Amino acid sequence: MAARDFAVFETAIGHAGIVWTARGICGVHLPEATADVTRAQLRRRFRDAGERTPPPFVDVTVERIRALLRGEDASFDDVPLDIDDVSEFQRSVYAIARAIPRGSVLTYGDVASRAGTPRDARAVGRALGANPVPIVVPCHRVVAAGGRMHGFSGPGGVSTKLRLLELEGYEAVPGPSLWSTVTPLAPANVANADDR
Repeated sequence: MAARDFAVFETAIGHAGIVWTARGICGVHLPEATADVTRAQLRRRFRDAGERTPPPFVDVTVERIRALLRGEDASFDDVPLDIDDVSEFQRSVYAIARAIPRGSVLTYGDVASRAGTPRDARAVGRALGANPVPIVVPCHRVVAAGGRMHGFSGPGGVSTKLRLLELEGYEAVPGPSLWSTVTPLAPANVANADDR
């Protein structure tokens, strides 16, 4: 495995972290209340990584994360990833999630259908729960059937997921559904996709 380094950086909603190799980004840690908490979480997840000053390609990614967390539009399409340790199924799910545009969502069932496993929405949920690079791979844009919020493994859980969606233009309203304010992508042509 290539040598890994990390950095902690301040955002509009807390201190986030990023981990990289010479090949690309291999980890993102969503904002925590303090830099020390983020640093401790990164050291726990990436025991071999040392804290370093980011190289230019990482700086660009950091600035885009900061922009997104200020509510600005930011694209991560060209950010190189080094996530070779994930399965082919995870890689497929991450590619689908990465293609979801800002302000849009897919359901776990939609992602399962697009990944070629229409009855395996739970596996999609597990893959997204293991996403090593949230925001760069926007797993927060995947919701349960009917727009319901479901588990989110990042710090803050579902409230963080909602916060990220709000920063992308979603206005929180009472009730369990997002569909009145966030435009869903058209589902794949598979009937009765399972829900997570």
